[in-house]
Amino acid sequence: PCPWWAAPLLGLPELTGAPLFSAGPNLKEWLREQFCDHPLEHCEDTRLHDAAYVGDLQTLRSLLQEESYRSRINEKSVWCCGWLPCTPLRIAATAGHGNCVDFLIRKGAEVDLVDVKGQTALYVAVVNGHLESAQILLEAGADPNGSRHHRSTPVYHASRVGRADILKALIRYGADVDVNHHLTPDAQPPFSRRLTSLVVCPLYISAAYHNLQCFKLLLQAGANPDFNCNGPVNTQGFYRGSPGCVMDAVLRHGCEAAFVSLLVEFGANLNLVKWESLGPESRGRRKVDPEALQVFKEARSVPRSLLNLCRVAVRRALGKYRLHLIPSLPLPDPIKKFLLYE
Repeated sequence: PCPWWAAPLLGLPELTGAPLFSAGPNLKEWLREQFCDHPLEHCEDTRLHDAAYVGDLQTLRSLLQEESYRSRINEKSVWCCGWLPCTPLRIAATAGHGNCVDFLIRKGAEVDLVDVKGQTALYVAVVNGHLESAQILLEAGADPNGSRHHRSTPVYHASRVGRADILKALIRYGADVDVNHHLTPDAQPPFSRRLTSLVVCPLYISAAYHNLQCFKLLLQAGANPDFNCNGPVNTQGFYRGSPGCVMDAVLRHGCEAAFVSLLVEFGANLNLVKWESLGPESRGRRKVDPEALQVFKEARSVPRSLLNLCRVAVRRALGKYRLHLIPSLPLPDPIKKFLLYE
């Protein structure tokens, strides 16, 4: 379940058949031949997939009364308006037909099957902005992190487009707010690669698009305020002239002072910003926000308050995967809210 070009990288058998460049005008037929779950002659009946696309719940109910269609509920096939072979669930999630998504899951559709691009039904629901479908999939046990075979994640996309409502749902169901570069966690030892660019990080992309609410949600959920990464970081491998940490990125992208204040409050290492001559002149595409720069300089010039240091220390001791348990601690409500940055 991965793109054809990724098969050799993942140690999977390479796809056989006509090469991509020979597909020409028959690309749809070539896609069927390469990626459909059955021979071409068995993929002509796309009524199940077409009904999922248009949100025809009545037709889905009728078709899935027959064993022949129930056995095809997880079948990837080319459908009426699509070129990539997909399951009915993936198609319904793309179109945002929540009632169909729910019905297909109850009839046995597997929630985390991927298409030929490595996209899960949850990922395409998020990409297309369908909160209801995303919530239904999450409640059914869909992996909130999407698939490791795809380069992006639901969290990253929601952070980029500023869908704080979707991001909240993903976090509530355990999505990782840091980039995880352990691509094959089952391997011994696990294969990993060092972070060499912040561009792939949710915090970075939410700052680049000035989505303050998403930026705060990620930090509240325990995102690393310096590199937004779980694994090792190779700052020497960062592209020349690119931001060296999240704070650096926030300043370079001309973000407002609230972004800087949040990073300070959540314990960012201000000494990671190496350029000493920070000024309002243009850096990259945007100008550094003067107010944000002033907040940064003031924060770096004075020690952090003991209150702030204690909160950061407590949250780090708990770990990001246990932050959601703070409301259950035997503590006064004001302290709980303080630890949660509420």
